Order: sequence, then structure tokens, then C-alpha cells
Amino acid sequence: MHRLTYDDIQQATGRTTGRVRPVTLAPADPTGAYELWLAMEFMQHTGSFKARGAHNFLAAHREAGTLPAAGVTIASGGNAGLACAWAARRQGVRATVFLPATAPHVKVARLRGYGADVRLVGTEYAEALAACEEFAAATGALASHAYDHPLIAAGAGTLLEEIVERVPGLDTVVVAVGGGGLFAGVATAARHHGVRTVAVEPENCRALHAALEAGRVTEVPVDSVAADALGARRASPAALAAAQDDGVTSVLVPDAAIVDARRSLWDDRRLAVEHAAATALAALSGPAPAYAPAEGEKVAVVLCGANTDPGDLVGPR
Repeated sequence: MHRLTYDDIQQATGRTTGRVRPVTLAPADPTGAYELWLAMEFMQHTGSFKARGAHNFLAAHREAGTLPAAGVTIASGGNAGLACAWAARRQGVRATVFLPATAPHVKVARLRGYGADVRLVGTEYAEALAACEEFAAATGALASHAYDHPLIAAGAGTLLEEIVERVPGLDTVVVAVGGGGLFAGVATAARHHGVRTVAVEPENCRALHAALEAGRVTEVPVDSVAADALGARRASPAALAAAQDDGVTSVLVPDAAIVDARRSLWDDRRLAVEHAAATALAALSGPAPAYAPAEGEKVAVVLCGANTDPGDLVGPR
């Protein structure tokens, strides 16, 4: 396993600067106890942080002369596929995207809008991944990954570089975790800057939490309102390694808290994000938050994506 380093993040920053949208940071309403910032990464190209890793992955292969004529292929619950298709179009190569048939229609439609060849397989990410691997072996297409690749994770880590630049003195960054690409990249950069990382998972999509308990990557069942983006059965080895470092806290949140956090972002700010994005904020919400910042703590919550159908945000609860 390649152990992700801060040098990887710096190289990725060189490739992504000027080619992805710098993150917007907005102060949340004063809490009276700690300072909260919202990192609105859902405004990124393709509607999620995944564009960073996808661009870094393909740009690195372009530099190395290893982009094949068959293009690139990926298995994805949606957001990584969108980012791969977007980055492939920018690099002038084909993208073939495999995803579960349960993926939200809005993500499938957008994939096709980016010109991707969309293949719907099975009901879970693991089934789409198996089909993608078969396709890569048969065609010679470059196999990308939704989260488990050092170039993907390093690209995601460039987000933390921008956050600390815009929020001097940041103490803590809070991120949602699926397979762990965003978390691994952000935590690696955060460790360099002396920033603690809070990894947040739904109670029933706990691949990282389970890996920490077992001391090794292990498979878990997935069942959450946020499973379309956070429903990885296994966390990446890089995510587990990052989570075992000092300065990282892993917490779980119930689906009810995720739904409430997503609704509050809409009601209070008219921000329509996907459940995965609301998962990070849910860790700070409610009368007994999963993570309670100390008085005076400066916290940034990453709102990681907005590829969602906002129809359930309109009207009464």
C-alpha cells in the first residue's frame, strides 16, 4: 500500500490549481461557544469534491504518457463517476462509468450529459466494481477508482490546503466518510498543518469505524439514507492508516440526524445538499452531538456534494 504523504498533496495541488474551483468558506450563525465555518465544496465542478481527485488522477497519467486509447473506466455510486466523466472530457478521452441501478436518476442523467457511457449493474457498489474490473481487463481502459487510489485521495486533500488558507488558525475539520478517499486526503494534509480531523459516518454505513475497531479493513453491510454516496462496504487501507494517527476522531450519526441537518441547511440557508454532505454537519447537531467542539474551537465542516433531488426539501416536513 502506498502511504499517502503531504508531498502527494502538494503535487496534486500543483495539478489542480486553476483547474478546479477554489472552495468557498461561509461563516455559520454564531453558536456562542465555538466558531463554525461551512466549506461549500458542493459548488465544485460536477457538484462534489470528487472533481479534485479525478483531475489529479488523469492529469498525472497524462504527464506520464499512460492514458490509453480505450479511455478511462470507473465504478461509482454517482459522484466519482461524474467527476471522472468531467475530467475525461477535459483530457479528451472516453469515460465508461459503472454504477448500481439504485443510483439517483439525477446522477445518471448528468453522467450522460458529460458524454459518459453509463453501465447500470446490480444494486450495490461492489457489483458495479466487479463489472468495471472485467471491462478494464477486456478493453485495456485505464481503471480509476471512486476512492481507493493515492492520486484520487491526494486530489481530495487539496481541499484542506484551501481551507487553512482561508480560515487561519483552524483547529478542526469535519468530513463525511464513505470509502475514505476524501478523509484520507484531508486528514493527511490536516496532520501536516496541525489540524485535527473528525471522520463522520452514518450508523449503518460504518466501514471506517468497523476497520478501526477490528484493526484491519473489514466488510460491513450498508443501509442509510446517505448510502448512495457513503455506502462503501470497505474503507480503503489509506483511510484506515490515516484514521489510526493521532488527531483523528471517528464518530457515527443516525439517519434522523442526517435528514435534520440537510433540512436545516435548506431551511436556514437555502442550501440544497445531498445526504452525504449533511452527514458531516449532523455530527455537530442536536442536543447530544457526536462531536462537541470546545469553547473557542475553530471548526470547518465540509459540505461535500449536492447531486440530489431537492424535491423532498420543499413543503412541510
